[in-house]
Amino acid sequence: MANTTDSLIDSSGQLVRRPVKQAAKLLNRISKGKLTPNSVTIIGLIAHLPIAWLIATEHNLAAAILLIIFGLFDTLDGELARLQHRVSSTGMLLDSVTDRFKEVLIYMGIAYVFSTSGQKYDVVVAMLALGASLCVSYINARADSVLLANSKANDHNKQFRGGIMRFEIRMVVIILGLLLNHLLSAVILIALLASYTALVRLINATKKLDVQS
Repeated sequence: MANTTDSLIDSSGQLVRRPVKQAAKLLNRISKGKLTPNSVTIIGLIAHLPIAWLIATEHNLAAAILLIIFGLFDTLDGELARLQHRVSSTGMLLDSVTDRFKEVLIYMGIAYVFSTSGQKYDVVVAMLALGASLCVSYINARADSVLLANSKANDHNKQFRGGIMRFEIRMVVIILGLLLNHLLSAVILIALLASYTALVRLINATKKLDVQS
């Protein structure tokens, strides 16, 4: 079941990458190679400041549209890096770290909405969703770094990426919550499934590390 889910998510990702790849070629041509992957990553991060404000002020449709547009930047910077032959560990680190900051900004906006609406317990759910989301990504990165430290890994940053609630899926759920005006339902879903995904990744990582040790 898990492998089927991962395959479906990967296939959907491929559909998104095709037009983004063409956009990367166009932007590279227009900028004459001056638009770097890292600058795209930083622009994507900065754009989440107004997105967080839109969420906080309950402009859900506008926030969802911007999340869709700048969510594509997560794919655009990678395609641009491959096109310009600038794929690097620094770029991958920057991409990963900025993704975490994006989630923090988004949940700041969500928590503000819940708090001003008098939904105190919902703020706790939002914090749980954020914490579980960060754990999902942290387990992948930490387990992978341990394997690299042991010099026994040959599939950097991919061995522990499985599970339903990846970063891109979490963003899709939030976008749907904004579009349907069911932000609380989206946050509850993320809190539950991200916690489950983190647990599954931890179990799989522990088994993998036991075999490698």
